[in-house]
Amino acid sequence: MRHNPSEITDDLFVPSPMEESKKEEITSPPESFWKEAWNRLLKNKGAFFSLIMILIITLLAIFGPMLNPYEYDEQNLDRSNLPPLIPGLEWLGFNGEDTNGVNVYEQREISDPAWFGTDEFGRDLWTRVWKGTQISLFIGLMAALLDLLIGVIYGGVSAYYGGRVDDVMQRIIEILIGIPNLILIILFILILEPGITSIILAMIITGWVNMARIVRGQVLQLKGQEFILASRTLGASHRRLIGRHLLPNVLGPVIVTVMFTIPTAIFFEAFLSFIGLGLQPPLASLGTLIESGYQEMRFFPYKLIFPAIVISLIMICFNVLGDGLRDAFDPKMRK
Repeated sequence: MRHNPSEITDDLFVPSPMEESKKEEITSPPESFWKEAWNRLLKNKGAFFSLIMILIITLLAIFGPMLNPYEYDEQNLDRSNLPPLIPGLEWLGFNGEDTNGVNVYEQREISDPAWFGTDEFGRDLWTRVWKGTQISLFIGLMAALLDLLIGVIYGGVSAYYGGRVDDVMQRIIEILIGIPNLILIILFILILEPGITSIILAMIITGWVNMARIVRGQVLQLKGQEFILASRTLGASHRRLIGRHLLPNVLGPVIVTVMFTIPTAIFFEAFLSFIGLGLQPPLASLGTLIESGYQEMRFFPYKLIFPAIVISLIMICFNVLGDGLRDAFDPKMRK
């Protein structure tokens, strides 16, 4: 029988020569899930830049009020409505001139500059902006952590035990979802005295629902997989199954949800303060500063510009970082 040159046969394939000891050798060092996710996050320039900006804003919120001698609630009518003045940055507009081009510092013979200007009571806006950022970040972080705690426990228990327990717990969630969130928060704050604690409690009334649903979906997906069944077969307790196997595997979606919860809570606080149901002066938050600056925007625009820039950066950076974390924790994004 004649051999066809174009025919592919088994004898044309020869194994590549390799030493027996190297056949089982791993060519690249092993990486943990978290290290791999961190490396993917570092490659996302937008998410990494947002992380750096959040860290800078957080440091300014903590240490910014300490950089000058004024307290956030300290009043001095001799320094009322001073425009921003930063020596050396006059070319950027921080020159101490009002909207008419008059240098207010020279006119009033004031030597101490106000970096972000002052309000109508002479309170330093640099101190108030960063003190307000500190309070807004605290409210957002506490609301997110409480949502995390309640949502993870509620969603995990509902999905793990299933059956009638899951049915009852999910009906409660459906009732809470049916109530308009904003109306419920406003009613709760009207009942309690407006303040940091009442705002945080009002936000977590229904804020944990989304976290609980995400955790429930992840646990339902995981509890039927082979490694969970193997652990049960080997006699693992409920506590060990939840703490060692289920919770670590839902941390990725939980962290992403927290990143989106923080700016949402900050926005709600700013909105409530803007409509007069949030924090009350002289206590400062980004919402109260924006509400105060909005009223005098025509004559003193700097009172609105600085807190608006800070809250916009916080909202944008947290959302971009959340998107980056979602991609980093997604195994399908692996290249």
